[in-house]
Parts: sequence; structure tokens; C-alpha cells
Amino acid sequence: MKKIECISVFDMLKIGVGPSSSHTLGPWRASERFIEELKSDNVLDQVEGLQVNLYGSLSLTGKGHASDIASVLGLCGFDPVTMDTSIINQEIDAIKKSNQLFLDKTQTISFNFDQDIIFHKQFLDFHPNGITYEARLRNGKLISSSFYSIGGGFVVKEERENAKQNIEDFKSFPFSIEKATDLLSFCQQEQKLISEIVLENERSLRTDQEIDEKLGQIWNAMLESIFIGAHTEGELPGGLNVTRRAVKMNKKLLENKYNTYSNPQEWLETIRTKEVKFRQILQWVSCFAIAVNEVNASLGRVVTAPTNGSSGTLPAVMMYYMTIENHEASFEDLKRFMLVAGEIGSLFKKGATISAAMGGCQAEIGVSSAMAAGGLTELMGGTPEQVLMASEIAMEHHLGLTCDPIAGLVQIPCIERNAMGAIKAINAAEIAIESDATKAKVPLDKVIETMWETAQDMNTKYKETSEGGLAIKVSLSDC
Repeated sequence: MKKIECISVFDMLKIGVGPSSSHTLGPWRASERFIEELKSDNVLDQVEGLQVNLYGSLSLTGKGHASDIASVLGLCGFDPVTMDTSIINQEIDAIKKSNQLFLDKTQTISFNFDQDIIFHKQFLDFHPNGITYEARLRNGKLISSSFYSIGGGFVVKEERENAKQNIEDFKSFPFSIEKATDLLSFCQQEQKLISEIVLENERSLRTDQEIDEKLGQIWNAMLESIFIGAHTEGELPGGLNVTRRAVKMNKKLLENKYNTYSNPQEWLETIRTKEVKFRQILQWVSCFAIAVNEVNASLGRVVTAPTNGSSGTLPAVMMYYMTIENHEASFEDLKRFMLVAGEIGSLFKKGATISAAMGGCQAEIGVSSAMAAGGLTELMGGTPEQVLMASEIAMEHHLGLTCDPIAGLVQIPCIERNAMGAIKAINAAEIAIESDATKAKVPLDKVIETMWETAQDMNTKYKETSEGGLAIKVSLSDC
């Protein structure tokens, strides 16, 4: 019997720190896992020095994606979900100044930020995003361990140590899903919506209370990131001198109602009072998406959906539904949206990739747009067939999208791509709702297969290396 990986909605939607899930959150998590390895070997207290080696894509765009900073913060014992992001620069500056690192918040070791983090342009065989740690013990022994950041904050060893646990968890799943056809078959067999099927699987891992609590935390983090981005002025860090735009859009759209509220929920309610026509819908959706990704670009807290670089698409479409499509929308609607979106994302992860280093930006923005299209379609009354059709349409029109961030920063063209992905998701949902999905010519599984083949054919310079496309046509001097 073929074993299928267990992927929860909480694997696809994770709270973390920007700007990149694979290049920031991944190295952060890898550092935490290396610390755990040292603890399990009972040698953590014997460490006197450390070296971090970043390979391939992690090296080529690592500084722009703060891979060096993230890996160090993980070694220091900070949690990306709870750390006060406003003190990140302060902590890193202290390490650089003292040439010391407070390992796992328990002991001080020597650490030169410039010399003990090494950027290797060569790629390791297993995955483009490789990171190897070398710990030097007081007795002279050297301990080495390698990890791979495979997209969306997922981190694995080459031998995939976590696969066994995933398979064991999956055995308790009532609905074993590998492809979209499996999902649709269960929906027809059980006469359930996609969100209901996914919820049953989640219930085999958590209680209803835990599911609601965690989904509530995810939505609150999304809303908070939109709110912060839409109320923060200035320029984004990194040297491109990119001016924040979401705040200007928010001010213009709200006019005299700007800042008449005191928290994100009141802001949401204020938006609902504004009249919107087609142009304003485009502006609001763009504002929401850009706001999130401006927060992401400045090492702020966002939700991977399925990655940090594509973190604005899903919340933008959710906010569209809440503020424009349905003023009576409740948490139950958001819950259904996230359950569907998470499942669509997991299909792409199983059948292709959600890593731009493996598949270009189609693996990030394309997948996020497909996830958002599916979630929105169910909320608009779409059948499971229409949900899958909407997801297919959204991805179909992202196929071949390259990843070519200028200066290795998740800013240009990444921020605007989230807005475009959100608009495409809404459009895809509208098309699917008005279609007979039983007559769809391109099944979702086929577009997933096509995306993976496209990813394999794509030149490496278009896979998050900043060695092709806009990344070389536009230089810092142009900015």
C-alpha cells in the first residue's frame, strides 16, 4: 500500500517572521532542530563555537532574505511565532558587537557574525536550500548536521526523519488524500463539502476547540499584518528604497474615516461602511495584499500561505470576502475558507512543490492564488467540483512564473505579485461559479502535474537565485 504524507492545514498556514518562509523561517526552524540534536546528544553545554554554512539558493539570496539573521536567532532560542520582532535588529547588533552568541538562552559562546556564517554558492544535491551546522566542542570534537528548507517553512533531513511520524499520523486520518480526484471522490461519497472532509481529518489530530483556537490565531495574525501594513509609512529596508504604498491606498480609500478606529476589527468594520465600485474593489484587494507583504519585507510577523513571499494573497481575498462580498461573514466562514485553502495547498505540495527555489514563483504566488480561489469559491456556494475548477484556473494562469527578486529582496516584483494573485483568485472563483465544473477540460491534478514538469524544465537562474530576469535587468543603481 502506498504511503501518503500527512499534511494538516496548520502545516500549510504557519505564523512566522518575514521575509521568506524557505529562506527565513526555514533556517530559523533548522537552527532550533540543530539545538534539539545537541540536547539529545547531551553535548549542548560542551559547545564552545559554531559555524553556519548556507548553500545554493539560501546563499545566493540569503542576505536579502535574512537567512543569516534567522539562523542566528534560532540558535539563540528565539521563537519566530512569539518573538518581539521590534528587537531583532537590537539582538543582532549586540551579537556583532560582542562577537558572542547566547546559545539557546543558556550559555555564551564565541561567534563572529561575518566569519562564522559562510555563504557557499554551490548547491547540495538533495535540495537547493541547504544549511549545514558545525559545532565545535571543548574537547575538540566537531559535530556536523545538515538540513534542507523545502518551502513554506518545512525543514527536513536528507533521510526525512519526520516522514515516519507523518505516516503514522496519517493512519488516523479518515480520508486518505493524495490527489484532487481522491478529495472529490470523498466529497461525493460522503455528500460533504471540501471543508467538511478536511475538518474530519483535522479532528483526528486535534479537538474542535484546538482547531478553532489555532485557526483563530492564524486569522488574527493575518488581520494584524494587514492592519500594520496599511498604517505604516516610510521605506522598506534593504537598499532598494521602496516606499510603502498600502498606507497611502488605505488613506485615500477611507478619506475622512482614516484612523477613526482603534484596532484591526474596528478598521474592518469601518471599511464595510464605504461604498465600493469595481475600481475600489481592485484598490482594496491590492491594499490588503500589499500591506501584508510590506510587513513581510520588513521582518514582520505574517502567516505563510503557503509561503512568506506569497503571504498576502490569502488574507487579501479573505478580507475581500469579509469587507465587500459578505458583511455578515463570521469566523465559521473564515474557518471553512482556511480548511479548503490548506487542503488545496497540500495537493500542490504532494504533487509538485511550494518552493520557489524548486519551481519558481508559480510555486508560491501560483499556489497561493489557487488556494485562495478554492476557499472563496466554497464560501460563495460553489460545489466541490467548482472549488477544484477555481483552483485549477488560478494556477493555470500562473504557470511558468519565474522567481527573480531584485537584490534578493522579497520586494520587487514579489509584493505586487501578491496583489495580482489575489485578483486572479477572485476572478477564478467567479468564472468557476458560473461554469458547469463537471465539464472542465483541465482537471486540477493535471495542472499540478504540469506545474511540476514546468518547474523541472525551468532554468535555475529563475528559481530564487537572483541570477536571471528582473534581478539582473534592474540593478540597485536603477532604484
